[in-house]
Amino acid sequence: MNKTGEVTCVAQGSGHTHSVGTICCSRLKETFLVTGSQDCTVKLWPVPKALLSKSTASDGGPVLLQAQATQRCHDKDINSVAVAPNDKLLATGSQDRTAKLWSLPQCQLLGVFSGHRRGLWCVQFSPMDQVLATASADGTVKLWALQDFSCLKTFEGHDASVLKVAFVSRGTQLLSSGSDGLVKLWTIKNNECIRTLDAHHDKVWGLHCSRLDDRALTGASDSCVILWKDVTEMEQAEEQAKREEQVVKQQELDNLLQEKRYLRALGLAISLDRPHTVLTVIQAIRKDPEALEKLEATVLRLRRDQKEALLRFCVTWNTNSRHCHEAQAVLGVLLRHEAPEELLAYEGVQSSLEALLPYTERHFQRLSRTLQAATFLDFLWHNMKLPTLPAAPSAL
Repeated sequence: MNKTGEVTCVAQGSGHTHSVGTICCSRLKETFLVTGSQDCTVKLWPVPKALLSKSTASDGGPVLLQAQATQRCHDKDINSVAVAPNDKLLATGSQDRTAKLWSLPQCQLLGVFSGHRRGLWCVQFSPMDQVLATASADGTVKLWALQDFSCLKTFEGHDASVLKVAFVSRGTQLLSSGSDGLVKLWTIKNNECIRTLDAHHDKVWGLHCSRLDDRALTGASDSCVILWKDVTEMEQAEEQAKREEQVVKQQELDNLLQEKRYLRALGLAISLDRPHTVLTVIQAIRKDPEALEKLEATVLRLRRDQKEALLRFCVTWNTNSRHCHEAQAVLGVLLRHEAPEELLAYEGVQSSLEALLPYTERHFQRLSRTLQAATFLDFLWHNMKLPTLPAAPSAL
């Protein structure tokens, strides 16, 4: 391809007796190509040195490639070939449900990877470890050890055939695409799918990652090509900024409570959207000698959205007998000072009331039983007749 975008055929190889379904280039240097075909064979094509020379004229027609090696590798269609990073190994994946490992350039068989229940669509070498990844029509991705050809891990999550797989993040993660239109990101260490990208509406046949692992390109049968950008570092930076902001707000909240600036403290705690932190502020207010007046004055000066959030938090507190007193205190303030029509206009008030009623009834039943027991104990105390103590003998 020249600078203007014009594409010219510079070389051509002929020899396969059926469709060529997969091709791979050498990894270390531009020295050879490997092709796999539906004729069940693999061919290795050396790239002529003259073709790599920049001074080669392009008007002489395409150069004819000559196959250096031809090997019948499988009993069915070969869907994928991959060259190892050191250019010494070749992996093939076939519809016969196996992957095979070959030495280059002689194409001698080294071993067979068996375990998939259906045909294989893709094979890929890890850039860092002696590991091979295979994607199969059985909906799984498998990792294999090159030393003993054993299966190390199996990744299950696609609902249909897995068509492509690629190593990313220096071999620590996998990207896979499937017939279900999904692209999935896997962490190899714990076999966990940490992200599912759902943008295609048909089979995702194409998947390629940049050398820096910061971008991925997918192409699907829905006629769409999508460029993906890795935003992991950006998300981590945002998460770190949020954590730092939370620490600063927590310190500010502690200072406000120390200074007894309850209104500012309660508003800040609500903005953090943490019920337990708001509960801590309510508890600090109720410990004040003028608790009732302080609580009423603070709650009533909140904005409406803050009161709605406080009501939601009360639902959580009310489910615990240790925190129900704070919830009932806040509810008492709202019920005494807010008009019914204003309360009914709160967002989510119906679900809040439905959650508050059963627990509130349970708390009052427990208080009633405690009150009855205390009354009975008081009655017993007042009706007890203490025996008369004998008089102490007088000293002689």
